[in-house]
Amino acid sequence: MQVAEILKKMIDYSDGNRHDINHLLKVWGYAKTIGELEGLDEKTQRILEVAAILHDIACPICREKYGNTNGKYQEQEGIPLAQDFLKDTGLPVDEIDRIVYLVGHHHTLTDIEGQDYQILVEADYIVNADESSYSIGNIRNTCEKIFKTGSGIEILKSVFEM
Repeated sequence: MQVAEILKKMIDYSDGNRHDINHLLKVWGYAKTIGELEGLDEKTQRILEVAAILHDIACPICREKYGNTNGKYQEQEGIPLAQDFLKDTGLPVDEIDRIVYLVGHHHTLTDIEGQDYQILVEADYIVNADESSYSIGNIRNTCEKIFKTGSGIEILKSVFEM
């Protein structure tokens, strides 16, 4: 299955929740852009893009089960959902394992290993900062402490006019 087919499958999975669909599209768009600007190899780029598409797969179940979409709940619930979602995609097992890992850690901002993980965190933060109207102080602090890619930093600064 190609990335576009996985994206379509996730849009269908979102069951008409336009907020969730728009959020995943924005995160995917930023992740795709940052990954390409950073020169990721084809495999890492694919892993990044699929992880960006699936990163919030657990939000519906978290809303139902916990009444919120707390990041730790998303990570916990997202692992089995992502595994199940990806099982018939034809992606290699090592790629599925990495995507599931990223889905299960996308709110963990410590011990970030790999460009795919770093870029996913950066792309999700840019979108969350906009959607939740984070303060410029929060954005500056996160830029200094969490952002590592040159492209992610440039995009963050451009979006928030810093």
